[in-house]
Amino acid sequence: MIPTIPQPRAVRLAYNAYIVLFFLYLALPLAVVAVFAFNDSQFPSLPWEGFTWDWFFGTERPKIGVFHERPILRSIGTSAFIAVVVSLLSVAVGTSNAFLFNRFQFRFRGFLYVLMLLPLVVPGIVLGISILVFSSRLANGLEDGTGLELEMLRPGIVLIILGQFSFITTIATLVISARLQRFDITLEEAAMNLGAGRITAVATITLPYLGPALIGAFVVAFLMSFENFNTTLMLVGSDAPLTITMFDRLKEGSTPLLNAVSLLLMLVSSLLALVMIMVQRK
Repeated sequence: MIPTIPQPRAVRLAYNAYIVLFFLYLALPLAVVAVFAFNDSQFPSLPWEGFTWDWFFGTERPKIGVFHERPILRSIGTSAFIAVVVSLLSVAVGTSNAFLFNRFQFRFRGFLYVLMLLPLVVPGIVLGISILVFSSRLANGLEDGTGLELEMLRPGIVLIILGQFSFITTIATLVISARLQRFDITLEEAAMNLGAGRITAVATITLPYLGPALIGAFVVAFLMSFENFNTTLMLVGSDAPLTITMFDRLKEGSTPLLNAVSLLLMLVSSLLALVMIMVQRK
């Protein structure tokens, strides 16, 4: 609906009702998950048995809290480590890609750009299977030919990082490129006319201008990596990230412990998104 075009009252009411229902549809499941994280019951469902903090701070089974559940804490640490590495790699390569596609003209530039976007349209599970099959065949070939066993080519943290990096770096590239396109390149040229080298001009003028985009790309990459499931599921080894651990727990039976973990994830994600918005506004 275009605000400047007069609309009948019934149409406006219907549109407003649609907006309210849409946001309720998005928020209601999250609210239910959050509420049942405090239910004094072993099952995340009605009836309501009373309010409790046990699913966060409990120390005795069956109501052991998330902050005392070692497998959950270990998987959170694993996910955080993977997310930080993937984010750093994605921002570094995404910055290079942004300069490459915005500053240079070369043969097959369009083809390479489409190739870079391809992981976004490939289903995550297909991407994970492809990386797993390729790395397994490469590892088997090296072992048969040279007797060298490379554990990094087997399912595990390294493959998870490579799998997530393969598509998250595309997101980082698009975020950074969008800001780089608005940069006035004559500022770099003025700096070089005053005696600065190209690297110095980029480091002191361009990169500070790209600062909000770099931070935004890092936050987006971190969240996408931390919450990724499809690709990670195909590449996981003995050290399982949080999403896989929660999936395994869910197969055994859901408890409010998973609701507590989900609530913490929602809070952390919202905080990071708020930080990103504040940095970009500044």
